[in-house]
Amino acid sequence: MDSLDEMLSMLLDGAVEVLDISPELHDNAVERYEEVGTWLAENGSPGWQIYPQGSFRLGTVVRPGTPGGEYDIDLVCRLPLRPESTTQERLKQRVGDQLTAYRKWKQDRGHTDGPESIESRRRCWTLGYPGFHLDVLPAIPDEDRPPTGIRLTDKDLWQWQRSNPIGYADWFRRRSELSRQILEKRHANVADVPTWPVRSPLQRVVQILKWHCMIMFAEDIDNRPPSILITTLAGHAYSGEDDLFTAVRSVLDNMLTFIERRDGQWWVPNPAHKAENFTDKWNEYPERRKAFHSWYDEIATTVSELAGMETKGLDAVFERLAKSFDPDPVRRSYERYAARVSASTNNRMGPTGLLSPTTAGPRKLKNTFYGQHSSSRN
Repeated sequence: MDSLDEMLSMLLDGAVEVLDISPELHDNAVERYEEVGTWLAENGSPGWQIYPQGSFRLGTVVRPGTPGGEYDIDLVCRLPLRPESTTQERLKQRVGDQLTAYRKWKQDRGHTDGPESIESRRRCWTLGYPGFHLDVLPAIPDEDRPPTGIRLTDKDLWQWQRSNPIGYADWFRRRSELSRQILEKRHANVADVPTWPVRSPLQRVVQILKWHCMIMFAEDIDNRPPSILITTLAGHAYSGEDDLFTAVRSVLDNMLTFIERRDGQWWVPNPAHKAENFTDKWNEYPERRKAFHSWYDEIATTVSELAGMETKGLDAVFERLAKSFDPDPVRRSYERYAARVSASTNNRMGPTGLLSPTTAGPRKLKNTFYGQHSSSRN
């Protein structure tokens, strides 16, 4: 008989597996990314490099929480330039011109798999495809942070912004303690999107936290805590637990201790670039810090209540999960788990067997409107 922690681990793992990007869409996104990257590397000036960043690289993608929502893959397009030789505006336009030329090249040849749209955003260019989009971030090397630091464009800020996506991914990989497979390269300057055939407990923890956050802030996206902030705090707080539910509890118990206060400013530094602050907007918009703690309090309460359901049975555990998470993935995980238990005991489920589909509908969330600011971090 499974313990409560084992039951919750399997239910959560099964639910978030449903939310993972499908192998077909993943492969399609990778194929499009590699083709765009190869085009930029071969048609831009020598030395252009393209590589993924964000949740796609980290293996923490979660299905969009709204109908019609799209998965996204974030790319860096790094040009071998010094900051004094260009401007943010010229750099962004140079990359945009090549992406426009790529789209035209696809259309002129009658290819139907090219981007349906190209849109300029605050820091990047967005290429739209059915079911997903590619965000291409123009960047140059950061000579103060070799070899992987970058300076990036931002139309709202005069100074070059700095980051280190490769260094961050290396840090997260070390924290997750998971070996990764690398796709076969198509071009020497196009770095590959790692595949994760088995998710580590840390990756699943991050997916669970992001999933809950997306549901809670479905109608208040501007104030939704950034994924990079949740991922970083979870990465710091993770202590190598193998059991998923135990890992979730441990992360929630410890993640707030990694939020710093420096000279009156809130700080969560990028582990790969200490000058980059993932809570910089909290200092400008206090309501965003309030929103983060509102989310944290709610998921921490949910996990605490689940941990206290030792004698409640499978149905009650399902109902509690369905109140805080999207019921459909929870139900699908529940049905698989119940079928496994039934098969292992060679018995039909009794009164605590499968629930009817009417058990729980989509959660009615409380109002989380803390104000609107278009400059929220992606």
